[in-house]
Amino acid sequence: LGDIRNVGKTGLITLTYFMATTGIAVGIGLVLVNIMKPGVAVEMTVDKIPENVAGKEAIGITDILQSFVSPNLIQSMANMEILPIIIFSLVFGGVLTTLGEPGKQAIVFFDTVNNAIMKIVHLLMYFAPVGVFALIASKLGAAGGGDLFLAELTKIGKYAWTVVLALLVHSLFVLPTILFIVTRRNPLLYFKNLTAALTTAFSTASSSATLPVTIECAEENNQVSRKASLFVLPLGATVNMNGTALYEAVAVMFIAQMMGIEMGFAEQIIVLITATLAGIGAAGIPEAGLVTMVMVLQAVGLPLEGIGMLLSIDWFLDRCRTTLNVWGDSVGAAVVN
Repeated sequence: LGDIRNVGKTGLITLTYFMATTGIAVGIGLVLVNIMKPGVAVEMTVDKIPENVAGKEAIGITDILQSFVSPNLIQSMANMEILPIIIFSLVFGGVLTTLGEPGKQAIVFFDTVNNAIMKIVHLLMYFAPVGVFALIASKLGAAGGGDLFLAELTKIGKYAWTVVLALLVHSLFVLPTILFIVTRRNPLLYFKNLTAALTTAFSTASSSATLPVTIECAEENNQVSRKASLFVLPLGATVNMNGTALYEAVAVMFIAQMMGIEMGFAEQIIVLITATLAGIGAAGIPEAGLVTMVMVLQAVGLPLEGIGMLLSIDWFLDRCRTTLNVWGDSVGAAVVN
């Protein structure tokens, strides 16, 4: 992007896009879950807090803010804690742009390393179809095979369908409309050119793991400028979680409906705000989706036991919402471009 002192407008546009699309996604989820009422008449069969949720009750907004920085960057890399690495990279890169010629030499070095990594990604993409098949097949096997997965899906199928429908509305209508109005690009062609990234996102359930492929698709296939893609996409993979925020809002409302707890307008506004903020802070903590859902449930006083009802098909919905996350980031790159 050049000198860090000229980045203000780009950063403001990016942040506005992230906040607006995440808020719209949560809004769509809340509207559909109120219309379809997937939790009504569903019997809750879990009476204890799941093990991977227990102990997370004490985590709040302060912990999310503290996760923006790390006392040990190498340890953060080893633990896949992406957010502090992104923050350090932004500061480090910004300072390099102010150092004149010595800074340019360092930037050229990192640019060359990045190009080498992208070449490796090109090689890996030849094997991607086999890898995608293997990842999905292993998950289906771990769920007990197709029959058992379908049985679980039937039990809370209306909830799963509500989440998927809300994700589809946001991905097929809201984001393409923003893309067309702002950039005048053809949304269908833009989507087609991102197929490799979206498939990788579905198979890995990780925006960060998909990032190199997302950058390559944006630059090579959709001709998004290198400046825009390298600024928006790494940041978006960490803080722009449209799908995650939407999913959490629907899940919280489903738990309330299942337990017969009435959620009024004020409580749903709290869910809207908390889920939007949680979506932005999601990547800062391991098991991010569960931790941020704990925060949303606590904000409206709902019991954590309800999460146990969702875990059986969460691996599938996780893939769906991650695909939307990557699609939202990619549209954001074109908008900022």
